[in-house]
Amino acid sequence: MTRPILARIDTAAFRHNYLVAKRHAGAARAWAVVKANAYGHGLLPCAEAVRDVADGFALLEISEALSLRSAGFTQPILMLEGFFAEDDLRLAAAYDISVVIHSQAQLALLELLELERPLNVGLKFNTGMNRLGFLPQQAPALLARLRTSGKVGQITLMTHFANADDTGIAAQLACFEGIAADSGLPCSVANSAALLRFPQAQRDWVRPGIMLYGGSPMPDLNTAAALGLRPVMSLASRIIGVQSLQPGESVGYGSLFRAERPTRVGVVACGYADGYPRHAPSGTPILVNGQRSRTLGRVSMDMLACELTDLAADVGSSVTLWGEGLPADEVASAAGTVSYELFCALAPRVPVVLG
Repeated sequence: MTRPILARIDTAAFRHNYLVAKRHAGAARAWAVVKANAYGHGLLPCAEAVRDVADGFALLEISEALSLRSAGFTQPILMLEGFFAEDDLRLAAAYDISVVIHSQAQLALLELLELERPLNVGLKFNTGMNRLGFLPQQAPALLARLRTSGKVGQITLMTHFANADDTGIAAQLACFEGIAADSGLPCSVANSAALLRFPQAQRDWVRPGIMLYGGSPMPDLNTAAALGLRPVMSLASRIIGVQSLQPGESVGYGSLFRAERPTRVGVVACGYADGYPRHAPSGTPILVNGQRSRTLGRVSMDMLACELTDLAADVGSSVTLWGEGLPADEVASAAGTVSYELFCALAPRVPVVLG
């Protein structure tokens, strides 16, 4: 018998969430952001779920882009961080893959190389995120260089919002409008939070990410369910042991949880080697046989403990760590992180099934 932990990926939910994003996008086209192996959900299964409806795919690694092309995907593909070496650039040209340009080094390499065909590029500007991108005042010179290089086809202007999930986008959007005004070029600025909160950010292409996987980009403002999103990943396991604690007795490394009453403790086959956050404290929500409970003590490599005292549960009882019935956003919040991290941290040793 195999260890009972399992991740279930609901590709129909992924499709549903992409179509929710499309409805919010209005006339804009929507990149399906599938970087990091589709946020840990599986690149090809997620892409296949939207093969007939996706306007394009956005990711980071040329190997993942090539796997989409090899699987017969003909939609536009965008490399969100552009290229890292000459071979990346040549492959992008050969396989009709668009690249973001965000640095002088990238621009210089583009100008230097002879390419099989012109590239479509996203020209990225730093409007306040202070991560990647050119300064706004560089726009005229950059556009002139690209247009005279003979190496590019369509140019799309881009930026990325730092606080679309919180204080808003007004200052960054105003800065970007100063760049894009009178350029006549298509624009892409909206991530999931901006798409859902600020219709003025739709422009020509939107870039939904976390919402495709059933996470809310602003969980403090709106739950995923309230936004009409469905969980794509459900991480499940079972109780493999039960202990009975008397008041004052503890469980787990460091004895971080001590019972204040007679307490039944369930031991779950899931730990940080499976991708569950080690820093999740006692009280992190968990479902046992569909009943809401909480974790107890420190998460270890292969196991964690949970409260069974008032539940009808025993060895073999089902456990949901996050997913259907227990939003990943809620688990992430209790652990002081975001659902993105939970999804991306899913360990290779966890079996994955589709359905």
